[in-house]
Parts: sequence; structure tokens; C-alpha cells
Amino acid sequence: MRRRAFIALLGGAVAWPLTARAQQERMRRIGVLHNPAADDPDSQARVAAFAQGLHELGWIDGRNVRIDYRWSLGDPDRIRRYAAELVALAPDVILTVGAASAGPLLQATRTVPVVFTSVIDPVGAGFVESLARPGGNATGFLIFEYSLSGKWMEVLKQIAPGVTRAAVLRDPAISAGTGQFGVIQSVAPSFGVEVSPVNVRDAGEIERAITAFARSPNGGLIVTGSALSFIHRDLITTLAARHKLPAVYYRRAYVTGGGLISYGPNLVDEYRLVASYVDRILKGEKPADLPVQAPTKYELVINLKTARALGLTVPDSLLARADEVIE
Repeated sequence: MRRRAFIALLGGAVAWPLTARAQQERMRRIGVLHNPAADDPDSQARVAAFAQGLHELGWIDGRNVRIDYRWSLGDPDRIRRYAAELVALAPDVILTVGAASAGPLLQATRTVPVVFTSVIDPVGAGFVESLARPGGNATGFLIFEYSLSGKWMEVLKQIAPGVTRAAVLRDPAISAGTGQFGVIQSVAPSFGVEVSPVNVRDAGEIERAITAFARSPNGGLIVTGSALSFIHRDLITTLAARHKLPAVYYRRAYVTGGGLISYGPNLVDEYRLVASYVDRILKGEKPADLPVQAPTKYELVINLKTARALGLTVPDSLLARADEVIE
């Protein structure tokens, strides 16, 4: 009897770590609600950085984690539908991009953990209770703080001193659209610039507004952060070139696509940090306890070819500060 009991005990000792290992290696599920098209190069770079970050932390798509992507193209109806679809899959965590997607997703679930990125004011939008202690089922990463918006006006005047009027492209449907415009409007008088808002609801509205704005001289553009402005970035940079309008953007992708100058965070680097938060949640931590993080570094990118086409001479002081100069 003692021998049989010993064998049974030994068998249990062998089986226990195998069972524990099987539990640890069960397939986990991540949902991703993204804004641009699936074949958008900038989005692919960010998704690749996210996947690489997960891989370095031991999460491999198809082996121990399954990643379900949805691409909304910034369409509100698609966002709501895809948010519901992802929640219905009962994932372990959902990554969402931008306030326009985070809002509907958090309306769809207050239990599934959510990590957001590229959000400007998560407290004002009601996504979290505070940056230090989010308190609910969501946490994530700021794209920048409102104060950065004033810097765009400064950069515009440095690269195009003759600008006395600026059209500010913003999404009026999100609180960040109003917030960014408010900061720019507050600093504009100190630079001798009159500002006016341009809504970015659809391509037709953008084209009509910029065309009308460009009829008067000494104009420039400031493009604030939003999913819609990014989705329409090719149209915006084309219109800026057509009407000879110096323009400042919040992301590098506009400048590599022909825009004049940008000042903002490196979002590809941010997606590697996003992977670390997803990893911590998959390992049992709660979004409520993970503080919302802000960027620690911003990059200045200048397109000299575009500057020459606009007849602008970029000051040496601005070139010296640039992190990247596109010839």
C-alpha cells in the first residue's frame, strides 16, 4: 500500500508541472481596433513594432496568442460595429487607437481590459479617472499633451515668418479637437496670427474650406491630431502644396508624404511600449493600476524639397534642431 501510494504521489508530482505549463501556455487573445486602412504603410509600421514588442516579451501570434485586427478607416459606424465584434470575441485585452475609437469601445465594455494609444485627453474624455490611477478597465498612452499645440504655432512662424493667418484643421466631434484649437487660439495673438478652425469631417469639407481660406494672402495651416486628419493626410498635403500654404503637422508621416514640417512623438517607438502594457495585463495586472504614460521625446522633421517649392528658406537654427531632414 505504501508503495502504491508513493507511486501515485510521484505521478502527481510529475503531472502537476505539466498541467501548470499547459495552463500557462493556453492561447491568449488580443483585439486591435485601428483607424486607417490595413495596407496603410504608417499603420503597418506601428503594427509591426507592436508585434515585435510582444515577440520580445514571449508572445508570438499563432503560437500562444491570437491577434484579431479590425480597420475602421475612421468611419463612426464601422468603429461601433467593430468595437462590438471585438468585445464579443471575449479577448484578454483590446488595443485601440485614438479617442474616436476608444470612446465607442469603452461604451461597449467596462470589463474587458483596454489599452489605448494616440489619445490626447483621456481624463477629459472620461476614459480614465486620472493619469496616475486610471481606476477602470482602461489605461494607455498619450500622443501628447495639449500644451504641445502651442508649439506648432511657434514652429509655423519660424519657418514662414510672413504668415499672419492660420487655418487650424481639427475634428470637432472629439474633445481633443476643441482643446487643441483652444491652445493654438490662446497663443496666436503673441505671434501676430489670426486663426480660424477648419473641420475635418470629410474630404469635401476639407477641400472647400482650405480652398476658400487660400483666397486671401499670408496664410498657413496647422493640422492637429485626430484620426480623421490622419486618414485624409494625402489630401491635406496635396491641398497645402497646390495653394502654396506652409503647414505644420503633428506627425512625421505627413512630412514623408510631402508635407513641410512636423513636431510630435515617434509613434512607432510608442507601440513597443504599448506591447509592454499588453504583456503586463496578460500576466494578470489590472489597467486600473497602470498609469497613463506621456511621451518623453518629440521629433522635429523638415522636408527641404517642400520648403523650396514654397519659396521658403529654412532658418539654420531650425535645421540644427531637426531630428530628420528630408532632401
